Amino acid sequence: MTDLMRFPSAVRCATDVDAWFATPNHELRRMAEPWFEQMRNCGADVRELLADGHPTACVGDAAFAYVDAFSAHANIGFFQGAALDDPAGLLEGAGKRMRHVKLRWGQPVDEAALGALIAAAYRDMQARVEAER
Repeated sequence: MTDLMRFPSAVRCATDVDAWFATPNHELRRMAEPWFEQMRNCGADVRELLADGHPTACVGDAAFAYVDAFSAHANIGFFQGAALDDPAGLLEGAGKRMRHVKLRWGQPVDEAALGALIAAAYRDMQARVEAER
């Protein structure tokens, strides 16, 4: 049995994901968009979809990260975030596997550390997928 979230319907470029970011008057979605772009650019094996209403990035069909926007903040989330090294202490959450980083208006984010988390989540999921083969 696997502990990976699988989305067989993930595709290379999902038009509904682009539409999610283009929703008028949703500045928090636009705040999250560059981070999703970084997820998209992690590798040729990245696929995406709207899962539970938010953009989700996968290695093949195995989800590694997502973004979501709320009324006061945006989340950059990681499906296996509990396993990630987080020297900057950005990750929040206490679940068994998932963690997220909250982005808020007017609060700086350690862009290098968040970028490193995205890259680490991608590499971690690649290794997990490979180990299941």
